[in-house]
Amino acid sequence: MNSEKLYVIYPQKTGTEKERERLDRVLDYALCDMETEIFEDMTVLEDHDWRNKKILFAVPLGKNGINRGYYEVLAWLRSGEQVLSGCTAGMVIDADSELYTKAAARELAVAANQAGCAFVGRPLVEGTASLDNYLVQASNMNTDRFGAYLKSARILTEQLLSFAWEGKENPHLLVLHASNHKTSNTMDIWKAVRAQIENEMEIREINLRNGTLEDCSGCPFQMCLHFGERGQCFYGGAMVDSVYPAVKWADGILLLCPNYNDALSANMTAFINRLTALFRTTRFYDKAMFAIIVSGYSGSDLIAGQLATALNMNKTFYLPGNFCMMETGNNPGTAIHANGIEERIQTFSNGIIHTLKC
Repeated sequence: MNSEKLYVIYPQKTGTEKERERLDRVLDYALCDMETEIFEDMTVLEDHDWRNKKILFAVPLGKNGINRGYYEVLAWLRSGEQVLSGCTAGMVIDADSELYTKAAARELAVAANQAGCAFVGRPLVEGTASLDNYLVQASNMNTDRFGAYLKSARILTEQLLSFAWEGKENPHLLVLHASNHKTSNTMDIWKAVRAQIENEMEIREINLRNGTLEDCSGCPFQMCLHFGERGQCFYGGAMVDSVYPAVKWADGILLLCPNYNDALSANMTAFINRLTALFRTTRFYDKAMFAIIVSGYSGSDLIAGQLATALNMNKTFYLPGNFCMMETGNNPGTAIHANGIEERIQTFSNGIIHTLKC
């Protein structure tokens, strides 16, 4: 039993008695013998000092994916204040539907992160109506689907209470991009950030446009595992020769992400997909992720959500508070001249240094 306290934000128990009973049972199991404080009244959140706490968000979504208390939590998190500064969190999202759990988790992760909250690697435990999302885990854990749900929630709470991020004396930062240096607003901001941090850490940049970066074609599991055990991938190329070794070397990765049609660029998506082979044998709980996102018009939060889902929830990267800098810039050179940009660059740069350097 860990002596640290876990704070549970449990908005508005909605839905049928059966739905409430399942999430209650999961929490009873996950929190057994732990010191906890459970908040069910969302109107008192702003009266509490949340700084530097360990937090578990527990959200029941019912059949339609709507929880009115959860929207009160979102409104509080989006106040513009760092209400969760220094906090570390995880999530249990439950639904009487096959849908909505991941979407709600993505939205919640971005809102909480922008309020200063960090998330441990793989911070989401989700229960769909059928619990078919636990078929593989149930087999691996030698139990049924609900048993796998219970055990997964318990593993998450134990991870939360025991987790402590540690910086490095001489940290390594890997920067990945697929941008044109001459015309990219994203690269302009990165250059300014680099000037602030390059004396504090070793930086390695890789342009994913150099060479051919084929996307993942979904090899059979055993084939992917076979190559992953050797730090390789069936398709080879730049990913195996340059990117895999750099990811292993890095203590943190920074992705430069211009917004293309409210989605990550093709090369960045290919990088994430191809990372699966390495992930088969290497977990990334001890590696932090950051991002600089620039949209021509709007939608940077959508890109932030895609990164959080793909790399934090699925690939286990640590998500430090305020992991991304989100800006707007249409014509070349506009983002770097936005009002207040110098202060935002300084704040973001300080966050990278504070996270990676001990």
